[in-house]
Amino acid sequence: MFEAAGRAGLVDLDLIAHIPEAKVAGRARTVLCGQDDNLMVPAAIARAEPGDVLVVRMPESRPVSLLGELLATQCLARGVVAVVVDAAIRDAVAIRELGLPVWSRFVRARSAAKKIVGTLDEPLEFGGTTIAFGDLIVLDGDGVLAVPAARVSEVVARAAERDAAEVVKRERYRRGELSYDLDGLRALVEGAS
Repeated sequence: MFEAAGRAGLVDLDLIAHIPEAKVAGRARTVLCGQDDNLMVPAAIARAEPGDVLVVRMPESRPVSLLGELLATQCLARGVVAVVVDAAIRDAVAIRELGLPVWSRFVRARSAAKKIVGTLDEPLEFGGTTIAFGDLIVLDGDGVLAVPAARVSEVVARAAERDAAEVVKRERYRRGELSYDLDGLRALVEGAS
């Protein structure tokens, strides 16, 4: 999907995929918490709709837990399909056992306060890309990608084309052909001498 998006929208953070085999996509619901505070997470869950991905951060990423098992349980009940946290989570094993796909920077027991009103559904800078409410968030074992809402149809169509082409290539590779030849790489390497 990254290539289909024009190599744009990558969330360039070292994130832990707590269910590494999970592959999820959904609508971004952005959450900017106060520093070391998660008051806005329950507020976002209250607004959540089925298919949403909560994209949660605070002004400065720190190993402070913004999500735990009880909030994760509420996410599932509201139909949230995944959560991305540019901070810590706690109860990581319990959250994994619940089956909620979560990506986070840290795992720590250090809890957050619930005192600072932040913002919901406003554009956020997140790992070098801007994510707005309604953007498509694609998450898997390779990381997180944000596709602007206005480009979703185009990028999904390109991704389908790439997938179809890769099916053909994969079969050719199984028969012994090499990307070195199929992709013109031999000419680049050997023609350069």
